Amino acid sequence: MGHKLKGRVAIVTGASRKRGIGTAICRALALEGADILFTHWGSFDKTQIYGEDSGWENQLSKELEELGVRVAHLEVDLADPLAANEILDYAEKTLGTPSILVNNATYWAESNYLTLDAEVFDRHYAVNIRGTSLLSTTFAQRFEQAHAGSIPGRIIFMVSKGNDANNLAYLATKGAQTALIEPLSVGLAPLGITVNAVDPGPTDSGWMDEDVKSYLLPMFPMGRIGQPEDAARLITFLVSDEAGWVTGQRIVSEGGFINK
Repeated sequence: MGHKLKGRVAIVTGASRKRGIGTAICRALALEGADILFTHWGSFDKTQIYGEDSGWENQLSKELEELGVRVAHLEVDLADPLAANEILDYAEKTLGTPSILVNNATYWAESNYLTLDAEVFDRHYAVNIRGTSLLSTTFAQRFEQAHAGSIPGRIIFMVSKGNDANNLAYLATKGAQTALIEPLSVGLAPLGITVNAVDPGPTDSGWMDEDVKSYLLPMFPMGRIGQPEDAARLITFLVSDEAGWVTGQRIVSEGGFINK
């Protein structure tokens, strides 16, 4: 176990599944000594093809605590306008004021030109833009009060792109997240907070069946499909002190994926 993040408190949103990217991020940051608050929202997972990993939050907490770090978790819906303050209040109560925020939680539902309506779009917007943006700015306000000038701050967004015609609302809101990175990084730089986005490409986080894997594999020139740990390794670097001069960037880390 490393010590690069010893004494830092990290929030990781959307860590509710065994194979999820959120879980891999929690493990990677805990291995570097960070105390972890992760959020989860089981009722969303129930709507997805991979389903809900019931009770996973307790298993993950135990696993992380065995690495010697402090752990807390919170069930929260990022679509709730009060979610940002709820998460930060809970973090401060249980672990202390965070200096790392990984915006991993996302809302996704299929939408194409026939099915995209106001309700579908609003659900994506509420989590992917409003919820994530408010959590990031609230995090920065609390950080300024507690840490500015003493330790570095880090905000990471998980973003996506592409030409999937059945993913209109998702890709539009992920594009808006990407557009937020650069101006937010400029605004938060005086506080010592870096802001970056990671695009991990298609990742085998539990949603791929064998047909999907067979379809995608030829598009990965390295001969394997992206794993949650691939994203987690990059994020571990970006939140470290070594990455203090990297900000306002969207880093595509997808093994040379050829999007056909």
